[in-house]
Amino acid sequence: MKSPTFVDRVTLYAQGGNGGNGCVSFRREKFEPRGGPDGGDGGHGGSVVLQSDRDTDSLLPLFYAPHQRAGHGGHGRGKQQRGGDGADRVVRVPCGTEVWDSETGEQLDDLVAEDRRWLAARGGAGGLGNVHWKSAVHRAPREHTDGEPGESRTLRLEFKLVADAGLIGFPNAGKSSLLAGISDAHPKVAAYPFTTLNPVVGTVIFEDYSRVTVADVPGLIENAHRGVGLGDTFLRHVERARVQIFVIDMAGLDGRKPEDDYRTLRRELELYRPDLAERTALVAANKMDCPPAADNLERFAARTGTRPIPVSALQRTGLDALRAALRTRFTA
Repeated sequence: MKSPTFVDRVTLYAQGGNGGNGCVSFRREKFEPRGGPDGGDGGHGGSVVLQSDRDTDSLLPLFYAPHQRAGHGGHGRGKQQRGGDGADRVVRVPCGTEVWDSETGEQLDDLVAEDRRWLAARGGAGGLGNVHWKSAVHRAPREHTDGEPGESRTLRLEFKLVADAGLIGFPNAGKSSLLAGISDAHPKVAAYPFTTLNPVVGTVIFEDYSRVTVADVPGLIENAHRGVGLGDTFLRHVERARVQIFVIDMAGLDGRKPEDDYRTLRRELELYRPDLAERTALVAANKMDCPPAADNLERFAARTGTRPIPVSALQRTGLDALRAALRTRFTA
């Protein structure tokens, strides 16, 4: 089986470190025959911590290493020496990672902001040495406590892209070419369906240096919300997008009517999550360099009641108008 290159769902088994045991010890030195108890405390166990990281773009490392354990605390020693604390295990995840409890199905956190930290499994407290039981009437205590075990949790992590806008379209509609034309992204472009197998994010930078991030997700087809094609595997990556850009093959090169493609895409989004159909949308009428596109564009606008932006990702025409319309949606 081919190894995955992009993973957006994993199960994480987090185990905090155990606390070290307290020590039973008595001071024995020359000229100090009755030095008394001097057992030190155990160190605290380390914790497993999730931290969102902008330079991490997948949960792939956790796919190969789902068991994450923090260090154990050291045991106490004589002369009231405290054991060292266990090292924390910091697990870096992409910005936009949701944390769910595998047992209850409860969402515990959403790590959207950069460098946000979340405690996944707390380390155990260290035990107490026998020095804590010393008193005027209890001169030679042998009591102590063991360290507490670290917390153990099973979590489900789901990564959803954090992007301002999302490109939505059928396979081979030209989304990747369009993203390459309006942003700094360099997605794979080829003349066959499902070229894009993993989500790609590009940044559109305007003249005043303001910027908008745009996500290109693999192509959708009818019944994608049920898992057909690449299905709802990647639909989650448009959930955070404030603006939807429907990329329509206006030339109808695959034998479908452009207006039918548009209605199908909107219906799939609504069936997946009804609120997605209510968000701001743009329509990019792509492949306007092909002869049938001009006639189809007029018919498309009349039948859908939309005002498409005619573009040709291949010839890089109309892209400035699309960029301007996108900027208007975020500055209005």
